Amino acid sequence: MTSAATGASSTAGIANCSDAADLPSVLIVCTGNAARSVMAGAMLAAAPVHLVTAGTHVVEGQPMGPRTREALRSVGYSASGHRSRQLTGSDLDRADLVLAMAGDHVAYVRRRHPAAAGRTASIKRLCRFLPSGPPDLAERVRRLELASVEIEPWEDVEDPAGGEADAYLTCAKELVDLCVQLGPLLT
Repeated sequence: MTSAATGASSTAGIANCSDAADLPSVLIVCTGNAARSVMAGAMLAAAPVHLVTAGTHVVEGQPMGPRTREALRSVGYSASGHRSRQLTGSDLDRADLVLAMAGDHVAYVRRRHPAAAGRTASIKRLCRFLPSGPPDLAERVRRLELASVEIEPWEDVEDPAGGEADAYLTCAKELVDLCVQLGPLLT
């Protein structure tokens, strides 16, 4: 399966939807918007949501590195054309769900953008606790009361940055498993 996601927005996989503006908005966040959020964005690109990826500490406009590209290719995905982008307040304002790759990203959003705290959780927490619909995604996220949930160590997807190719592949495989679980819950 090959999918595409970019650092901007992706509406891949929604051709049958009557109006993309009616889709829930999911913001995927990691640190540099160069590996984990890019991978998860590519893997969730077919979900009927509006996807945006961003990072908490980004060198703006950078292409994804070869280890990320190769790891994605190894698990059957692509994110051609991706450019890194810094997380903004308007990204958070528009998001029905902020999907974080680690507890540090959840803490960053809580600290810097407290209004989005109730819509922000790690991918692992959402795989465990987000119920399937109905109701709509925004309501199911609201019911989780995420702003008051304690961030726990088990929530992190390890950052492969600076590691060898096998660290990127391990990350990609973990994210495939998580995205397979989470994708159906986003509808």
